[in-house]
Amino acid sequence: MYPEGNFIGMDIKGNRIWKGAKTALEEGLKNVAFIRSQIEQVANYFAPDEISDIWITFPDPQLRSSKMKKRLTHPRFLRLYQQFLAQKGRVHLKTDSPDLYNFTKAVIELYELMLITDYDDIYGLGKANEILSIKTHYEGLDIAGVQKVHYLCFQLDKPLPLDKDKVLRALFDAVEKQADEKADKLRQ
Repeated sequence: MYPEGNFIGMDIKGNRIWKGAKTALEEGLKNVAFIRSQIEQVANYFAPDEISDIWITFPDPQLRSSKMKKRLTHPRFLRLYQQFLAQKGRVHLKTDSPDLYNFTKAVIELYELMLITDYDDIYGLGKANEILSIKTHYEGLDIAGVQKVHYLCFQLDKPLPLDKDKVLRALFDAVEKQADEKADKLRQ
């Protein structure tokens, strides 16, 4: 769809890389490449200002609070992306996880990042334009069982102070505590 752009997929799972590489070879795509590596190493592969857009499509939402730092939109990762994302570059999140969607919105608000687009339900709102209508394998599975796809687009337009990480942690600890209390009441 976009022959003028270059597209680089990154994943640690070899089967995903193999599938994408096989499809790219079969279709003769010359603007596609793949990196098999841990995401924590992403900044080692790109120079400053080299990447214009980062697409995070249907990642593992890491739902447990103890895994919050593994969410690909956690400030820990956003700081990595800042090392190579162009100044006006954008981060795109497409997910069926309401928890990851709300977490990312909280990060954007807490760190005062520039929110460009916020669709709570791409298809329900009729916002599935040419690029948003591209469906990944995982989107087709509807793992979250919500039949709703969320989309956020934002810029990493300022530093992310480390002291706000503690505020983020406290905010989500409180949310988790409320959810646990609600679950306890329902069980009683």
